[in-house]
Amino acid sequence: MSRSTLVPDDFAVPRELVAKRFRLEPLGPQHNERDHAAWTSSIEHIRSTPGFEGGGWPPIAGMPMERNLADLRRHADDFTQRSGFTYSVIEVPGNEVIGCVYIYLARDDDTIVEARSWTRVDRADLDKSLYEAVSGWLSADWPFPKVRYAPRP
Repeated sequence: MSRSTLVPDDFAVPRELVAKRFRLEPLGPQHNERDHAAWTSSIEHIRSTPGFEGGGWPPIAGMPMERNLADLRRHADDFTQRSGFTYSVIEVPGNEVIGCVYIYLARDDDTIVEARSWTRVDRADLDKSLYEAVSGWLSADWPFPKVRYAPRP
């Protein structure tokens, strides 16, 4: 692992994770409106989610849709370059964005992969099952020796 790539060149990066009430798919510009609506409706909830407390995201004042689009493009580029992996959490059934999962190297230790996730406040009941599904997925299907992912109560 290095700061330039998070996974070996020969690793097939998973394109989705499917659970009973949600699925994950790579975050990209096609999610802009739904992603923006999801997190702007849940700023305080996200800021109180394990892994996000005390951080600067999401911004209290929100951000314009154009800046959100730029962030989504950056995450999509990271995915393509294999330097980080961000997934939209999509409600099943349907196509509603209800959260997000981020998989990046920890800022304080480049031997640790850090996973963070959030759900919309009106889907907060899914936070623990999202954590459990992603934890199992990272353990079973990804090549990371050490993952930090703030547990859910």
